[in-house]
Amino acid sequence: MQEIIIDSEFRDLIPPLDAATKRLLEENLIENGCRDALVVWNGILVDGHHRYEICHRHNIPFMTVDKDFASREEAMIWIISTQVSRRNLTTIQLSYFRGLHYRMEKKIQGKSNQFQQKSENRQKDDFHSPTVKRIAEQYRVSPKTIERDSKVAVGIDAIGEASDEAKRKILSGEIGINKKKLNELSGGPQEKIEEIATTIANGDYKKEKATELTPEEQSRPLNLLLAETRTFYSAISKSPDSASLRPTLRAHINVLQDLYKQIS
Repeated sequence: MQEIIIDSEFRDLIPPLDAATKRLLEENLIENGCRDALVVWNGILVDGHHRYEICHRHNIPFMTVDKDFASREEAMIWIISTQVSRRNLTTIQLSYFRGLHYRMEKKIQGKSNQFQQKSENRQKDDFHSPTVKRIAEQYRVSPKTIERDSKVAVGIDAIGEASDEAKRKILSGEIGINKKKLNELSGGPQEKIEEIATTIANGDYKKEKATELTPEEQSRPLNLLLAETRTFYSAISKSPDSASLRPTLRAHINVLQDLYKQIS
């Protein structure tokens, strides 16, 4: 049995399977073998974590294919893009992945522009840059959505540093925590982050009730809906067939779900 390196950061990007799906996958691998090659980078598994675990446990032979990446960040972006295209992810999972993708791109840019990094650190993130627009187009959302997702990813990772279990519960949907709270945590004090992480891990976290909105805040969902509608119609006009239309519809549905929660 070929030994493969399991990188915890890469592994944790893979959404867990529900019990029924995992059982079906295990039964299929036992009966038919592992027909799809696992993808590795420098001996590190980047795709096929669930299959590898089952194959390793049942001593089922498998093949591997090497993929080349220039950095860990590029490998993570590939994993994220693969998961988003392959799975029917929840709204919070999609937000986290899109935000993490953006932050990995920023790291890559920071390394390539290390001589300008000092001056760039003084500037705010530019969410109208070509990079942001490219990522937004890839996931068929608006640049403002990528801006919000970036803060969501920072908030979830901050909670994860305090408690792996709390992060798992957020991404699995076991607990509900609104994106506004995650945005606040992205730049909040460490004590508050640890406090919330502990309550989530212990199962004691209660989602905060929405406060009364100002007229400006009340109009924000409508403005977002209008912007999303324009983005949606622009995206479907570029979708040549039903296969490419599917992820566009999925992204639009997720945005609408977020807006529904904001006004409900």
